[in-house]
Amino acid sequence: QAQLVESGGGLVEPGGSLRLSCAMSGFSVDYFVLGWFRQAPGKEREGVSSISAGDGSTRYADSVKGRFTIWRDNPKKAVYLQMNNLKSEDTAVYYCAAAYYGGNYDPTTGDGFGYWGQGTQVTVSS
Repeated sequence: QAQLVESGGGLVEPGGSLRLSCAMSGFSVDYFVLGWFRQAPGKEREGVSSISAGDGSTRYADSVKGRFTIWRDNPKKAVYLQMNNLKSEDTAVYYCAAAYYGGNYDPTTGDGFGYWGQGTQVTVSS
């Protein structure tokens, strides 16, 4: 049974940094696109960043480019999101998710991502 567990969220002041981690088990992560998504109250889910299964190519939402970095460690079955220069608008629940590389999925919305974590709260406030 697939399981994804996020950690690393919390309260941080504007301009601060956080590193989110997602530990995965129960499936072969090597064959999955991995993504970070977020959802703020009253807003739709947003694809923050994703990383491919093969060459490790990455995608970032325009709102986080230059501030966030995603990477994966397949032997450790983990994916990470380093978030720097955090802004109040980054406040949301952050989720990691996985989509089979050969399936139909949308990294901007999360559609087609079959495995999801429970989420971790990130609050950016002074």
